[in-house]
Amino acid sequence: MPTDLRFVFDTSAIVSAVLLKHSVVRQAFDQAIAQGKLLVSQATVDEANEVLRRKGFDKYVLEEERIEFVTALVRDAILVEITEQIRACRDPKDDKFLELAVCGNAACIVSGDDDLISLHPFRGIPIVTPRQFLDDAWKKATDGTQK
Repeated sequence: MPTDLRFVFDTSAIVSAVLLKHSVVRQAFDQAIAQGKLLVSQATVDEANEVLRRKGFDKYVLEEERIEFVTALVRDAILVEITEQIRACRDPKDDKFLELAVCGNAACIVSGDDDLISLHPFRGIPIVTPRQFLDDAWKKATDGTQK
């Protein structure tokens, strides 16, 4: 049953969900859609689109399928306007996911990136791996901590 839960998936998680249809990250992605809404910003959509257009992925999934995935993601997700700049991650390219989560009031960020995971929790927002998301670890992490 869908709720008002909001989730952020970083680009590597989105790319893995597209390319590896039976993977843990794809299961987490599908569960997030079933439980709530995905959040995107212009910066996260641009990055996902750029990465998924790379010809190296053709051997896994046709470019048309990858473009369809991004189109559906944008259509079904909540587009968040970034109103706060954040500089907290040791990889500055990952700050956009923190900004998205904070500005979009996310329940959690799903990532396999150590640069993001090392910040768990960030301003009370859990940062979990796809496996932890599936195991509902993010729910336990938010009990009593969400604003």
